[in-house]
Parts: sequence; structure tokens; C-alpha cells
Amino acid sequence: MFLKSFYLTPRFFYAMAVLSVLFLFSYWWQWLYGIIWILVLVLGVFVFFEFSMLYRKKAMEGERILPEKFSNSDFNSVSILLQNKYSFRINISIIDELPVQFQKRDFLKNISIAGKSKSTFTYEVRPVSRGEYFFGNLNCYVSSDIGLIRRRFTFNKEQMVKVYPSFVQMKKYDFLSIDNRLSHHGFRKIRRIGHTMEFEQIKEYVIGDDVRTVNWKATGKNARLMVNQFQDEKMQPVYSIIDTSRVMKMPFNGLSLLDYAINSSLAFSNIALKKNDKVGLLDFSNKSGKFLKTEAKKSYLNVILETLYNIDTKFLDADYGVLQSLVKRRIPQRSLLMLYTNFEHISSLHRQLPYLQAIAKKHMLVVIFFENTELKSLIDSEAKTVSEIVDQTIAQEFALDKKLMVRELQQRGIQTVLTSPEDLTVSTINKYLEIKARGLL
Repeated sequence: MFLKSFYLTPRFFYAMAVLSVLFLFSYWWQWLYGIIWILVLVLGVFVFFEFSMLYRKKAMEGERILPEKFSNSDFNSVSILLQNKYSFRINISIIDELPVQFQKRDFLKNISIAGKSKSTFTYEVRPVSRGEYFFGNLNCYVSSDIGLIRRRFTFNKEQMVKVYPSFVQMKKYDFLSIDNRLSHHGFRKIRRIGHTMEFEQIKEYVIGDDVRTVNWKATGKNARLMVNQFQDEKMQPVYSIIDTSRVMKMPFNGLSLLDYAINSSLAFSNIALKKNDKVGLLDFSNKSGKFLKTEAKKSYLNVILETLYNIDTKFLDADYGVLQSLVKRRIPQRSLLMLYTNFEHISSLHRQLPYLQAIAKKHMLVVIFFENTELKSLIDSEAKTVSEIVDQTIAQEFALDKKLMVRELQQRGIQTVLTSPEDLTVSTINKYLEIKARGLL
């Protein structure tokens, strides 16, 4: 409709304000009165002329180009393609209606496009939660160089894009896994200790072979020194276990601990598949959640991605008895279990220790939980008042609790990773590579 697309610009109102002041002055200088009406007529002619220029059919086209999916916690690009079908240059004010999750209501981009030409620009958005994001209208307010009126064009009235766990982070660590400069990015080089136990073949001894692998029966039969040859163990089952209870809703830099765990488990699963292991997934809170049995197919990563997309916190306390029962029932083979959870007080760990110990008797269990970086910054700050000293003392007690938790778990034969949220992925992959190198599984 015409009325919904027609807008007067600030330049028009400035002109009207000037004419109003001149009408006021004409009260004292009456000779101005006639001149002012001529100016009003000129203004009307310019408005009519610009109106006739802008209101043509199919005078402009625009399109918002969205990727197939967004990567959570990363910057994602959105492109705007505009085509000017007028024969003259136009000035465009672009207002894109972003999804409510971004809470951004001041999006504005001003550009100019020459006649019969196209223009493209890109902006970035950073989602911090998974789910469906709905874009509204792409509004383009077009004016000529006269600039007295604007015509609104509306494109892409509604578009939806899904925000998935951070596949950008996954691809980043996928690339680093084959780079010789891993240490530059925080990865440790782990020296392999001893031998793996997966037998490959019996071969004739050559200089340099380990004499401890001599096969004396084969040596006696062949009258030549024969040795057993072993290969790296493959197809070991590895599970990511994600706690979806209320403790994982704690935010850090706009992202919940649950989302950090989900992003990390996706990147870690990708690395495990590259290492020829089988990967699986399960989540739990007060009851069991989704369960994916282990597979070694590269395409299985898409199944994991879709499953992680739908995981959310239940805002209830975790029941580790449910987790133990689920592991006992659904995971019969000895496996590496990477448990993403969080404990803020040592008493909460003590309540769950019997269940964790029961799981660790049969499986290689790694408990991954988080440092409270806010407390760390409080401890490192300078205390100037009695109140600040008290706050620092309490913060130090909580930080000490975290260290005591690590020691108690390790004393019971449970591997641990205590890390800040931003270092979670690197720390998890490092622990996995260490376990593989030491042959602990």
C-alpha cells in the first residue's frame, strides 16, 4: 500500500521549519509573505518530482542471504544484496529486523548505489544460545539526492535459521589436529609410553626391534628370530556424558556452561573419530536423556550434531544414581567416559563420589568441571576494605575446594580436568590424547 511505503525525511521537516519561521517574520516584513508562498510552491514541486521518480514498479530488489545454519558462540556472516533498477543514484537506509535473541534494536546501515547497479554488504552476529532464530523484515528506505521523501521496500518478510553447537570450533580443532605446531595453540605433545596391546602380526627380527617382543615359539618353529608386532589400538569406545542439571546453567561471557560443554563434546568427538575411535553420547539430569551408541563412521558426526542441538538444561538437580544405572545397562564394554559436569562445593562432590567410583571400576572415567574465573579475578584484586578482605577470604575457600575435589577424585583413580570455560575444548582434547598415549584405556 502507498500509505505504508511513503515517508517524509528530516530534510523535508527542516525545510518546513524554516518556512514557518519566515512566515513569522512576514508579520513584520510583509514583503516576505509572497516570496514565502513561492518557496512553498517550489518545495511542493520538488516533493512531487521526487515522488514521481521513486514510485515506479519493480524499481529495486533486495535479498538477505543467510547461511544454512549458525555456529553457536561464533561470529556468523549475514549478507545483504541490493539491486538499483532506477536510472539515477539512490540513497538507502537499511533496517534489518534481527531475531529477538540478539536484543539489538538499533540496526541501521546507510549506503548509496549508482543507477542500474548492485551492491552487497555483510554484517556479523554472534548467537549465544542454540535454537531457531527468526529474522523479520528487511526494510530499505530509498530516497534520491533530493532527499525530501522516502519509499520503503520490504524484502524477506520472515526467515529462520537454526543455531547449532559450534561447528566452527570443531573445524578449527580438526585442522589443528594435523598441524605440527599444536603447541602454539595450547596442545601438549604427549610421549608414548610402553606398548599397545593390539596384536598385528609375527615378523622376522630386524635390528632395532624390541627384544622383549620376541616370540619364542615362532622362533623355534622357523629357526629364525621372530618377534610380535603390535599396532595402535583402534575402535575404542569413547562417550561424551553431559550433565544437563541446573548447575550447568551458570553463565560465562554470555554462554552457559552447558553450551561450553556441548561445543567441546562436538569438537572432541570429531578428534576421536579422526583417531579411529568410536564415539557416542548421552545426557542426564534427574533422569536419563538422549543416548547414542558408539559408531566409528565419519558421517556419525552429523547425528551427534543434531542430537546436541536439542539438548537443554532441565533446571533440576542431577541424579548420579541414574547415570550409574544407565552406564551399567547401556555401556557393557570398557569405555572412555568424558563426564562434563560442575561442582561448586566439596560437599556436593562427596554426595556423588560413591556413584563415580562405581562407574570408574569398570570404565576409564574423566570428570571435567569448571574453575570459577570470577572468583579468581576477585582473589587477584587488591582488597582495600574489611568487606573486600572478607569477600576475598570466602573466594579463596571456594577456590581451595576445587583443588581438594581434584585431589579426592585422583586418589580414587578417577581422571580429572579442572579448567576455565574458554579453555575447555583444548583441555579436554589434551586429556584424551594423554590417555591414548599412555594406553590407559
